[in-house]
Amino acid sequence: MKREQKKKVIAKFATHEKDTGSPQVQIAVLTERINHLTEHLSTHKNDIHSRRGLLKLVGQRRGHLQYLKSNDKDSYEKIIDTLNLRK
Repeated sequence: MKREQKKKVIAKFATHEKDTGSPQVQIAVLTERINHLTEHLSTHKNDIHSRRGLLKLVGQRRGHLQYLKSNDKDSYEKIIDTLNLRK
């Protein structure tokens, strides 16, 4: 993911001006990386190292989502709808 693209994602989901570590921002950034790796793996089917990295990112995102669900249900539902996760 390019730096400009990451800044756009952070700006969209940030709760305040310098927010880069809130669960919402982290989930959004991880989702962008996951989407990028998914596209990569659709053309490079035998890239096992990238597949492992993808699985690690999915696990990290799952952890952030569980944390957000247990602490702030409204934000959890909002980010699920915004990112089109768990249809």
